[in-house]
Amino acid sequence: MLPILKKEIILFFSSLTGYISVVIFLFLTAWFMWISHGEMNIIDSGYAGIDTLFIIAPWIFLFLVPATTMRSFAEEKKMGTVEILFTKPIGELSLITSKFLAAVVLVLLSLLPCLLYFITVYQLGNPAGNIDIGGTWGSFTGLFFLASCYAAIGVFASSLSDNQIFAFILSAVICFFMYIGIAELSSIKILSFADSFLLSLSINEHYQSISRGVVDTRDIIYFVSVIAVFILFTRLKLQSRKW
Repeated sequence: MLPILKKEIILFFSSLTGYISVVIFLFLTAWFMWISHGEMNIIDSGYAGIDTLFIIAPWIFLFLVPATTMRSFAEEKKMGTVEILFTKPIGELSLITSKFLAAVVLVLLSLLPCLLYFITVYQLGNPAGNIDIGGTWGSFTGLFFLASCYAAIGVFASSLSDNQIFAFILSAVICFFMYIGIAELSSIKILSFADSFLLSLSINEHYQSISRGVVDTRDIIYFVSVIAVFILFTRLKLQSRKW
């Protein structure tokens, strides 16, 4: 498992995909937080917090994570190397997990530089340190789990086709539906009887919950469950070649 994980990470950064993804994420978050004028600009708002990061990051990841995971299995299928992978002494679950963890590492590398935003606002606060530390760390935790869910969805979408563009679009659509689409369904009157249930399935609902600074085990269980379900779906898809 570790050799494949290492290989996947090296592949990310042996091309421009990994670097471009990290740079685009940092550029867009910095632009909205520090450069563009408006309520999202930290200086203009006069509020010591980095809420802007946690508002726009899920939407940026909605495109960047699928862009990095679309090649996971789609490229292997197109190049005809997927069958070679299955001949190696590694289980399907380990193979899928390796590709998933490689995407998670890229997400983590994108988030680590954002700690500079926290340190900067911490120092700029009046008085220094006048920032909701608990809420900030909760939001970072929630954002990491949210992006990890996107990664699991992206790997699953990539296993469905040998076309990377199709995998990207499908992954982005599923991520969007899981993030905000399910919650929107709960607002439909005809589905009002199941609004609580639908909200409980929304990534955004649990992301907002954990962002309050209280790490609820129910939120953690939800994120881990979503990841596990899509990894299981990916495994079932790969096993279908034997049917």
